[in-house]
Amino acid sequence: MLAAMLTLSCSYMPFTKKKDEPPAKTDQKKAVNTDEVKDPKPGDIRVIDGVEYIYVRNKKYMLTPYERENVWIRKDQYSPGTADSTAATSGNKKEKDATELRTAKLEEESKKKGLQPQTAPSPQTGSSPSGMGFMPGTSLVAFDYPSPKMKRRVIVLPTEDQTNYKNEYLGELATKRLILRLENTGAVVCVDPNTTKIKGSFTDPANMKTLSEVFGVQTVLKSTLSDVYTSTSKIENKDVKEASFAMSKLSIDIYNTGTGLMLKQLSGRNPISFSKEQGDHSSEKAKDKSIDLTIEIIAEDLLKAILSLDWHARIISIREGRVYINAGRLSGLEKGATLEAYAPGEKIVDPKTKAPLGTTKGVFKGELEVVELFGVDASWATAKKGGSFSPTDLVYVKQ
Repeated sequence: MLAAMLTLSCSYMPFTKKKDEPPAKTDQKKAVNTDEVKDPKPGDIRVIDGVEYIYVRNKKYMLTPYERENVWIRKDQYSPGTADSTAATSGNKKEKDATELRTAKLEEESKKKGLQPQTAPSPQTGSSPSGMGFMPGTSLVAFDYPSPKMKRRVIVLPTEDQTNYKNEYLGELATKRLILRLENTGAVVCVDPNTTKIKGSFTDPANMKTLSEVFGVQTVLKSTLSDVYTSTSKIENKDVKEASFAMSKLSIDIYNTGTGLMLKQLSGRNPISFSKEQGDHSSEKAKDKSIDLTIEIIAEDLLKAILSLDWHARIISIREGRVYINAGRLSGLEKGATLEAYAPGEKIVDPKTKAPLGTTKGVFKGELEVVELFGVDASWATAKKGGSFSPTDLVYVKQ
């Protein structure tokens, strides 16, 4: 009787379920769609609540503190771009081939859906230079600004060193790295302050007016390096004897030469975890790296502020129908470009705050066409419209 009861009850026990009985289709589909992707790689796709997400490179990585290198975004809001292609330049050959294959498939899918791929950065957006603290190939900034294609002229004053390591000349290092960072964007020309022969403070309103009208300088940068700290620890039972971390703070005052006033103040500190260096002189190397990282943190906002100002140059002389201009190839001028010439305008001051708002364009003199580029950064043009040009006139790129 006991044997009979066991036989009858076995059909209700879970372990007696038929082996060939397939699982429910709905459960199987749910498991596939919502399963977490372990160790995802760029180009991987997952589905959450019926929405496809793709794993791509984070454009804010290394530009904003604590940003992840790769992130998940909605696939319908994504089109392949240069940031994703850079992922194929790192790692071993197998990983490169797999990433390139995934990127190619995504581009093909985008074309079928009518999506336009993202374009490569223009000379004004540029790329981060390679070196300590920089991510090669990272697009810096892309937005509309006055005078497209024209490089802004900037004076970078020597960085004031307020650290406890003055004997290591970290201020000089910060100045050189800041100039390098700006010039590598392809949107800035750093003018040597010694070539202007300006006497006194470069941030004096009268001197900034001269820099704007005579030398075509748009901004003056005054920076301060401070709060540099290091931490070094010994590593036991390792080939490398020690590891060091460092932190630094860089503050930059951005002056608008057109108004003679400060345009913006920026300040940044580097993520200390990114500054790790090992081996001999690890402390010195960590400090150098922290400065690069700090510059990178504020680089985007710095460039936006500089490019928000309009570009202009000056007529320096007129001889035999040729109008010579103190801007050329280095500034971004091209043969055949049309320039508009204006007499110096009037400075406008807010009657309530007494703060200068800027200088208007003066009397319109006419248009010039660039004929030849010569020297490091000079050109000459001929009259295309109007006349009575003067060596004091300012020229702007015709939009």
